[in-house]
Amino acid sequence: MTMLRLPRVKDAPAAHPARRMRIVATGMLVAMAAVFAIARATAHLHPAIGFVQAFAEAAMVGGLADWFAVTALFRHPLGLPIPHTAIIPRNKDRIGDTLAAFLRDNFLTPAVVARRMRHMDVASAAGRFLASPSGGDGRLREGASRLAADILEALDQERLGGMVKGAIGQRLRALNLAPLIGQAIEAAMRDGRHGPVLDGIIHWADRTLEANEHLIRAMVHERAGKVLRWTGLDENLANAILSGLRKMLAEMAADPEHSLRLKAEEGMAKLAFDLQFDLEMQAKVAGIRDEILDNPAMQRWIEGMWEQARAGLLRAARDPGRA
Repeated sequence: MTMLRLPRVKDAPAAHPARRMRIVATGMLVAMAAVFAIARATAHLHPAIGFVQAFAEAAMVGGLADWFAVTALFRHPLGLPIPHTAIIPRNKDRIGDTLAAFLRDNFLTPAVVARRMRHMDVASAAGRFLASPSGGDGRLREGASRLAADILEALDQERLGGMVKGAIGQRLRALNLAPLIGQAIEAAMRDGRHGPVLDGIIHWADRTLEANEHLIRAMVHERAGKVLRWTGLDENLANAILSGLRKMLAEMAADPEHSLRLKAEEGMAKLAFDLQFDLEMQAKVAGIRDEILDNPAMQRWIEGMWEQARAGLLRAARDPGRA
């Protein structure tokens, strides 16, 4: 005959010891009730049986009291809505707040935290992790990434975005752009990198002249006298003006030493100097900077830049292996 083999204690799940303890306690309570009943029925046989009855009665009362007290902490005994039972479920929020206040006031004080932190070698731990970031099973990195992502998502997006935009705007407003622009122009002229800029301006002027040729002809026609209009000389005058302007632009594009081109370079050099040392010019640049930052389009661009950065941070934190 094959006998059933009960599971050993070390093989049983964690919940089995508690279940066995409840069975043992209930069995002892039933046993004490049986002893009390037998002692009560046979008390007339011997005076010593009274002591056994009193012991069993005390054991039953103590067991019932303990059962009721423990059960009342977590639920209603026997499912009955008895007052002052299920204490923890009904008061869990208040208990949590009280416990948090106790921990904060007694264990999270600056003196206690400082004393604990004083014994922590954070630099050494960080150095060991950076020296072998792939060591272990990667749980530290994954946990830190998830924590960073959870914190970033838990923060108020509107308030955080407003803080970031405000910080970016404050930094940009505190930036003195005029000297930087002046130094960039001066460096470009010193290295000869301003030539393509002038060539681009000349080509732009030539295209603009070609696109607005009718406006120049109309202007000459309106300002010419009746005699010139009657003889048609206004058309010749307009052709001469347009031809002269085209020739001048072509010569400026072909000759780096053209007088007008040299004048333009002198103007650029003066502009670079004024941007670096003229307070009035710096104030004008600062005013333009502030107008650009106050533009709603610029505000939307900064907001979009922050949203893209936030989305990138969340993607990197959620999937650090791919990042």
